[in-house]
Parts: sequence; structure tokens; C-alpha cells
Amino acid sequence: MFFVLMCLCLHATGLHAFSASTSTATVMVKEGSGADMKCSYSADFGSSPRVEWKFKDLKGSQSFIFFDGQITAQYQGRFTQYAGGLRVEKTTRKDTGDYTCEVSGSDGYADVIIKLTVIVPPSVPVSRIPTSVTTGRSVLLTCFDKDGSPPSTYQWFKDGTPLPEDPSKFPAFKNMTYKMNAQNGNLEFPSVAKTDSGKYFCEASNSQGPSQRGETVLMEVNDVNTGGIVAGVIVALLAIALLCFGLWYANKKGYLPKMSESKQKSAVYTQPRQDYGDEDDGEFKQKSSFVV
Repeated sequence: MFFVLMCLCLHATGLHAFSASTSTATVMVKEGSGADMKCSYSADFGSSPRVEWKFKDLKGSQSFIFFDGQITAQYQGRFTQYAGGLRVEKTTRKDTGDYTCEVSGSDGYADVIIKLTVIVPPSVPVSRIPTSVTTGRSVLLTCFDKDGSPPSTYQWFKDGTPLPEDPSKFPAFKNMTYKMNAQNGNLEFPSVAKTDSGKYFCEASNSQGPSQRGETVLMEVNDVNTGGIVAGVIVALLAIALLCFGLWYANKKGYLPKMSESKQKSAVYTQPRQDYGDEDDGEFKQKSSFVV
């Protein structure tokens, strides 16, 4: 009764309650099977509203599936739009994401989002584990499963024993200072110690199939090689000494070109001599002729 009265009030006042809804807010299907996503809307949009479908993948990239009354080129053949929904045939893992049904008409707008997850069991994860590290260094071990959908979570093992997320709560691991992220597969040692040496591997799981184990790798943690550093410095100093001796010896034997020495010559200016007369006889004698 209340709903009928509300509709009558809205009709009388000219107000409209534009809305869109779905009965399939979350859809999960196995890879290769079909999936239907439903979209319904209120009558306020009129007899022929504009309906569009958008898709946003897990990386955040967005594109139109159904636009301007037709399936867009990249989705033709696998997707079909029908009255009240959208269907995809033979789903792939790339179809996982958010599908938005947008409805507009009679100056109204509404949308609804359907989340589709294409189920894919985990695959053998790719792990990166260093074989030799130095004490005190920061070390990062990584693990990644590129196929699992929903995305896999990760578990690290050392010498066959699973590592707890918080080692401080377990006596057997209280001396370890690692940080493990089960969501992205990272295992980080801010300051690795010799006690962290061991055989490591990771497992990926997503509850849609058996867990998959990565390759086992022995990671050895070694102290800083002080003797090697000292020996390297001594060798470098000896090389420099030999180079200096070689240059000195070559210069002594004259094998190296001598640097030319340039001496600055001093300029000597002489005042021309002029004889204006003989002091003995007091007579003026012309010594040279001048032409004007």
C-alpha cells in the first residue's frame, strides 16, 4: 500500500525515481564457459532508453562493449547484448573485471556494476631468490603467479617449513626479522643474518585448484670478506707503485720525450749614436746625411 501511494505521489508531483539494478551483482564462472550479466531499470526512462555497457579490467583500463546500439569491434563474436542483459561466450581470464550497465533517457541517468570473475587455477609461480648474499644487507625474494584468478595468495617455505607472517609470535622464528606479504608474494629481509641461510621456495594458491610450488633455491648468507678487501687494496697499491717506477725508469733512460724548455729572450734597445761635433776642435762635423 505504501509503495502504491509513493508512486502516486511521484506521478502527481512530476518527480521520477530513475534507477538501475541487477540480479547478478557477482558472477563467477570457469574459464571457457559462458556468463550472463543482468541489467534492469525503472520505467521512468521511457519505452526506448539508451543502454550502454562498459568494461574495466583488473589493471584499470576501461572500454565500451556495447555502444550506440551495437557491440564494439574488439568484442564482436563473443559478446551479445539482449533486452535485460549482456552475455559473453567462452570466457577467458582477461574478461575478469567490472561491467557497468548505464541507462539514460527522459533526462534521467542510472547505472549498476556487475563484477565478473573468471576462475583459473594457479600456475607454477615464478620466484626470484638470490643464491649468495652478505650479512647486514637488505634482501628481497619475490614470487608471482601470472594465471591464477582470483589472484593467488602466497606462502613462503624455508627448509620445508612454512614461514609464519609474524615470526615474533613463534619461538622457532623469533630470531628472524623478515617481512612477508601474502598478497604480492614478497619476502623481505631488512638486514639479513647468517641464520637466514637455507633452502627457500614459495607456493601459490587461490582455492580454485591445487596449490602450485615454485623452484627451491639455496640462499647462502656470508660474512663480509675482510681479507679479500685488504688483499685487493694491497694489489691496487702495488700496481700504482709499479706504474710510478716504470715512468721514472723510462724517463731516466731517455725513453720519454723531454719537455722543451723555452727561455725568454730579453729585448735590448740601443740608442743610435749621433756625433754633433768634435770637442777638441769645437767644429761641427756632419756624420750622415738626412733626406727630407
